[in-house]
Amino acid sequence: MRGRTGAGWRGAAQMLLLAGVLAGCGGSSGDEEARPSTSASASASGQPSASEAAAPAPSGGRIGAAGSACRLPVTFDTARGWKAKAIESPKPSGSPANDFAEDLGNELVDGLLRQGPVTAVCEIDAKPAGNIGFLRVWKGEPGDADARGVLQGFVTAEEGARHATYRTFTSGGLTGARVDYEVWSELLEESKKECALAVVTPHGPVVLHLGGMDDDEHEEMLPAFELAQRTLRTA
Repeated sequence: MRGRTGAGWRGAAQMLLLAGVLAGCGGSSGDEEARPSTSASASASGQPSASEAAAPAPSGGRIGAAGSACRLPVTFDTARGWKAKAIESPKPSGSPANDFAEDLGNELVDGLLRQGPVTAVCEIDAKPAGNIGFLRVWKGEPGDADARGVLQGFVTAEEGARHATYRTFTSGGLTGARVDYEVWSELLEESKKECALAVVTPHGPVVLHLGGMDDDEHEEMLPAFELAQRTLRTA
């Protein structure tokens, strides 16, 4: 993991922001920034990005099936050293005195755990493998939306998302959509790379998203994303 300057304090601040909220719902502290408001531009492309040419990371196990850290409508391999953990919504305490605090907390949690048509259900932490970032899994309700539509809704809901390039892929009998894009921060006046993919299953759409503290971290973690995409199957 490379040394950081301005990006270092940015990542630390983001993790502190998410730590208190995700701790109560089964998630670890996060690295993505809170989302302000712009929409993504989209252009279709069948060409892989330069970073996509890198070989996938070595597998450290499979996730998604019963008995794994996260039960999902799909299964895929996680990179060696990455640690998966389910994300669960906080449960009410049952105390009327805490109703207001719980309502406020739930609203904050919903803002962090829901993006467009999907809700975060699992995160695979890269820190044990030496990087700062997560591969997060998001799930939606069954419906008529296709993978491209779900993915566009996901990206559009992320504030500062721009320069989105979409394409299709196939893996294990699934046909899905993938997007590579940037997220611009008005406050920090800089952007960082992100990518995501979506597939539709009988149990609802599933989105896998890879962020990272900055572009260096994103590039270093991309082989783990490629591994997940290549090994993606219906559970």
